[in-house]
Amino acid sequence: MIELIYYVWYTSSMNKRKERATQLRKKGYSYGMIVEKLGISKSTLSCWFKDLPFTPNKNVIERIKQGPFKSGQLRHNQRVKNTIIIKKAAKKELGKISKRDLWMLGIGLYIGEGSKAYETVQIINSDPEVIKLAIRWFKYICGLTNDNMTITLHLYPDNNVKKCIQYWSKTTRIPIKQFRKEHIDLRTNKTINKNRALPYGTARVSIISNGNPDFGVNLHRKVIGWIESSLGQI
Repeated sequence: MIELIYYVWYTSSMNKRKERATQLRKKGYSYGMIVEKLGISKSTLSCWFKDLPFTPNKNVIERIKQGPFKSGQLRHNQRVKNTIIIKKAAKKELGKISKRDLWMLGIGLYIGEGSKAYETVQIINSDPEVIKLAIRWFKYICGLTNDNMTITLHLYPDNNVKKCIQYWSKTTRIPIKQFRKEHIDLRTNKTINKNRALPYGTARVSIISNGNPDFGVNLHRKVIGWIESSLGQI
């Protein structure tokens, strides 16, 4: 119980420190100055702000030599700029996704995140974009509707259950009435350094047949057939 209380306190404290650190960074404070104020390591700050453009404030400029600092600032902002350019080029290179592209993309997603051991169709992930992709695949490739889908959330003690349910319902457009009882992970041996990595937990989308056998066991067998056929041709 003591470890659990400490875990909840620590995660809440770390989240507040990240918010404070972000505010300071946007105001032009260097990593060193943020470290002095909040005691957060530079490696952690670097991970948090790797894609955040940086412009130093007057205090920073006064504390360090202009030459080396300006060079570092330019390198950082150039990395951000290059990332934007590369992503834009990649988007253009990919082009518009066809229905068959979506079909194959969903098969790949199911290979990695779908249920295969039991004859139930499920996909679980913490990334809302991945879950939205899964739902789109279920609808446009498998012929399902929202009525065929339920969601179960896997949460941690520091997650706000009500907010998480509202978040995932809004993200997926699945009504709250179709959410199943959430699972709370109460283990106390989790790595504390991974605090707040999943602010809304993990969502599991499960398919129910509603009396249609093609959306039950048969659908699972069809998906597994797609997977086996795909892998067999590689």
